[in-house]
Amino acid sequence: MPTERVPDPAMVIPAAGSALTALTAAVAGAGLDGRLLALSHLRASQINGCGPGVADGAARARHHGATTNQVDAVAAWRETPWFSDEERAALALTEAATRLADRPDPVPDAVWDVAAKHFDQKELAVLLLSIAVTNAVNRLDVPTRQQAGNP
Repeated sequence: MPTERVPDPAMVIPAAGSALTALTAAVAGAGLDGRLLALSHLRASQINGCGPGVADGAARARHHGATTNQVDAVAAWRETPWFSDEERAALALTEAATRLADRPDPVPDAVWDVAAKHFDQKELAVLLLSIAVTNAVNRLDVPTRQQAGNP
């Protein structure tokens, strides 16, 4: 019989949960479009196989005005017409920054340069912080087998 997993580590260590919440709030309040951040969150969570992250990302994307087509097809954003050039740049950066170990040059200049054409320095910082927070939370949820829909 497998050993029982710990509950959400951010709940076990409340100060860590508070820090993640504060960082999430800082990113959300930094002025980048909430729809774009939610689509990025959704895509990173899909890559990481994080059920709660996918459910949260989809709900947040809808809340911020993403279309049904965008939410349904974000995993195939390259092959669909439903994303702007800015969204495509953010999703490419999200994928590269999430899959750091998958290639020798994890965030190639081509990906960075396209993102830098659409986002200024502060917006890139916000996007990277958002991607980092998503990946951190995914990396807490997946090993502890957190389920979508649990409080």
